[in-house]
Amino acid sequence: MLTAVVFDLDDTLAVTEADRTSLLETAADRASVPLTFDREAYLNAHSEHSGTESRLPVFEALVGSGAPDLTRAYRETIGEALAPIEHAAIVLSILRARYRVGLLTDGPGETQRDKLRRLGWSDAFDAVVVTGPIGAPKPDRRAFEAITNELAVRPEGAVYVGDHPERDISGAAAAGLLTVQVCYDGGPDPHPDADATIRRGEFGSLPLLLETLRRNRANDA
Repeated sequence: MLTAVVFDLDDTLAVTEADRTSLLETAADRASVPLTFDREAYLNAHSEHSGTESRLPVFEALVGSGAPDLTRAYRETIGEALAPIEHAAIVLSILRARYRVGLLTDGPGETQRDKLRRLGWSDAFDAVVVTGPIGAPKPDRRAFEAITNELAVRPEGAVYVGDHPERDISGAAAAGLLTVQVCYDGGPDPHPDADATIRRGEFGSLPLLLETLRRNRANDA
């Protein structure tokens, strides 16, 4: 029996309405910190120094003493550029009346929870797991086990909805969850592990799609 729906956040339920390079430039200007590195250098530092609660270790590796100001400015700049996809709020409301609803998102804890506050979704989920503080970013199986444990459901009773083929779809499938891949123009191709796909522009039809998956799962039992 399908009893829970778990979502990814970035590029699934919400999108950043600006490219990351522009956001970094804006944040550096707001913090009055010279931008002496490019996007590639940022990504390399992020992979080596990512913090559990904020991007402070990343920016410390890149700009030294200017890191606290740049960390705050970057978090604020990204938060201001973040917007929910169409129908996201109503879909969450509909699903929460039928299922346990969770969020599993990669990133630092403070950063991701700040996004939820800005979106007005601090209370939109029955459980939230941010992978930074637990040291298990997707597709690590422990990430998916953490959210199903928080929701008090078995993996086979949950479906994961996300956009990234490996982190979201392959990772969730390997952990025993059903999967729905959110697809969009310019995005990745559907992963073969996806049990279903949905176009971002048709997100309002997700409850009906999940009902089909639920019936199929019940028939297979």
